[in-house]
Amino acid sequence: MKNALLIICLLLGIIATAQKSDSFGDKINAKGAIDGPTFARNIEGKDSLDTKLEATIQSVCQKKGCWMNVDLGEGKSMMVRFKDYGFFVPLDASGRKAVMDGRAFREVISVDMLRHYAEDAGKSKEEIEKITEPETRLSFEASGVLIYK
Repeated sequence: MKNALLIICLLLGIIATAQKSDSFGDKINAKGAIDGPTFARNIEGKDSLDTKLEATIQSVCQKKGCWMNVDLGEGKSMMVRFKDYGFFVPLDASGRKAVMDGRAFREVISVDMLRHYAEDAGKSKEEIEKITEPETRLSFEASGVLIYK
């Protein structure tokens, strides 16, 4: 009887601590997702990588939720956009963990686009005007995103 009670308590504890999440885009699950440092090692020396990544959201486009920046750890971050502009994420998702399924790739971002992103992020006019050079960076196109509550 004590063992049965212990098992029930353990199961209830697992259920109570299970993370709830909201889904955006294609339905995905967290199974097989890698963390930021593992992702950085996996894409090293490659132009692109199909993967599932778990990371903390640093910021979200404050106009529509049409992109987000995620923390890869070790001082690195990456912009995530959504396949075919087909879905958006909540504007208040910063600081939450997310799982993204899609394709990471290296790209050159033009000055105009960098300024557009800075405007969407709510940067001041002075900060936007300081952007004068294109930038090569890692980006991610997600087909589906889970954001933990």
